[in-house]
Amino acid sequence: MHGSFRLKLSIIIAVFNRKDELQDLLNSLVKQSDKDFEVVIVDDGSSEKLESCALKYSDKLDIKYFYKENSGAGLARNYGVRLASGNYFIFLDSDCIAPDNYIYKVRANLISKYVDAFGGADSADASFNNLQKAISYSMTSLLTTGGIRGNKKSVDKFQPRSFNMGISKEAFQVTGGFSELRIGEDPDLSLTLWEKGFQTRFFNDCKVFHKRRTSLKKFSRQVYHFGIARPILNLRHPEYVKLTFWFPSLFFIYTIVSLSLLFSYYTNLPFLVKVLATVPFLFLSIYYALIFIDSTIKNKSIQVGFLSIVTTFIQFFSYGFGFLRSYIALNILKISPEKAFPSHYHTQS
Repeated sequence: MHGSFRLKLSIIIAVFNRKDELQDLLNSLVKQSDKDFEVVIVDDGSSEKLESCALKYSDKLDIKYFYKENSGAGLARNYGVRLASGNYFIFLDSDCIAPDNYIYKVRANLISKYVDAFGGADSADASFNNLQKAISYSMTSLLTTGGIRGNKKSVDKFQPRSFNMGISKEAFQVTGGFSELRIGEDPDLSLTLWEKGFQTRFFNDCKVFHKRRTSLKKFSRQVYHFGIARPILNLRHPEYVKLTFWFPSLFFIYTIVSLSLLFSYYTNLPFLVKVLATVPFLFLSIYYALIFIDSTIKNKSIQVGFLSIVTTFIQFFSYGFGFLRSYIALNILKISPEKAFPSHYHTQS
């Protein structure tokens, strides 16, 4: 910490509809062992205003509610920061639940070794349904994403994600907060922090329970747009481009090729050629078998294990296709990001 600096925490929650999930999050904040914080809720143009839902907690939390026209989560968070009274801001997504000691552990980490921005992990709570657990596994497992969303040993420099992220008032002011990006705005802010000389750190004991998407279709669409966002971020932050960003797209191509080769069995090719053609699919099958076994053990459920195969397949396919489409549009066809993917931007403040 800096001298006599007193840590004053403001939790910023940008929410669009999701009334029931907001209530679950607020219920978890009521139960915090450390209650020295304020909550700023920004209703980002919900079809039915959430004021009554939020303010019914006013006798249990230091809570403020604000409504604005829809602008996307990033700009809604910026709006909340401008109305907050704290000097350190914590961003939580409305579909998250904070464990009872979350604030206590955040404060303890900042007091013991202050940092201008931090991120924490997310996982599935035991109460979540099987699909939510499978999606959580696909998004966080070492076998699928390398653990980059919550494993301090898996990354050189941790990029906080907005579902569980903290940033000092000073760092927020210097960077300008979240950009006009509607998707990928959190890694964009993390990279901007590094470019401005600020440090980020992973708080491994400050996880939240993240409900994520409630259907395979919504999950597929979400990760597809994540894939589109990555080449946009690469253009904005060329210093931090990595070859590993190509992995989902290469996996996407590999899967198509391996499945296509299976059709050689219905041709007149020599038997040995047919056998060799099955090798890529064999490796693919082994990988998915490992996914099934690992997820089944970790979630103690065969059903979640099977679903994890499906969610992992969707994750790689959707993200990989989105990445390829975006890369071709931006780097080969030389279309501007704003023109190629206007839905990824918002100019409203």
